[in-house]
Parts: sequence; C-alpha cells; structure tokens
Amino acid sequence: QEQLVESGGGSVQAGGSLRLSCAASGGTFGSSCMGWFRQISEKEREGVVSIDVDGSATYAHSVKGRFTISKDNAKNTVYLQMNSLKPEDTAMYYCAADRSFPCALWVGLRNPAVFDAWGQGSLVTVSS
Repeated sequence: QEQLVESGGGSVQAGGSLRLSCAASGGTFGSSCMGWFRQISEKEREGVVSIDVDGSATYAHSVKGRFTISKDNAKNTVYLQMNSLKPEDTAMYYCAADRSFPCALWVGLRNPAVFDAWGQGSLVTVSS
C-alpha cells in the first residue's frame, strides 16, 4: 500500500515562496497520478494541482503561474513550488496519490471518495 510523507510548509509573508515535498513508498509511484488538495473549509478539500505519470500537469486557475508541480521518479518524490504566495493560499495542503481517477480531473474535485493514499498534511500560512 502506498504511503505518503510530506515535508515543507511554514509561514511566510505575502509574495514569499515555499516548497512542499511528498515522498512516496509502496511501489506504485510510477503508475500513480500525484497532486495536492487543500482544505477550504472544515469538511472540504479541493484539488489544486496534479501531475500525471507522463509528467503532464494540471493547475487550478487560482494558482496557475504561481505554483509549479514536479516529480523526481528516482526519489519517488513530488514537489510543489509555491511562489508569489497570497493570504488566500493559507490552508492545510494534503498530498495525494491515485491510480484510477483521471488525473486531469483532480483540479476542483472536492472530497474524493477513495484515493489510494494521502499525506499527513502540511500547513501553509501566508500573512499580509
């Protein structure tokens, strides 16, 4: 079973940058869509960005041009570089992996019923 361990996050001022990392173990990294969801309310997570097996990425309109997702297949790790951060980016960010749900449809998806794996969450706080 795939396991995801996140690192990164923290507190920055508006305009600053942060990088999130998500290390996968379990053997399915190479066949999984990877991405990040962020908590938008007490009960809802929404897809922000995803990267498919072939490296193609999909971004939410609100982060396009500011966030960049990448992956290192040798390290089984996905990265989210977040630049020009805004206070509205403040949230808990969760890394996710799944082999079934269409990767390009992750953005805007809320509370997916069953994904293969979730990270523990990384808090990003952006102050104005």
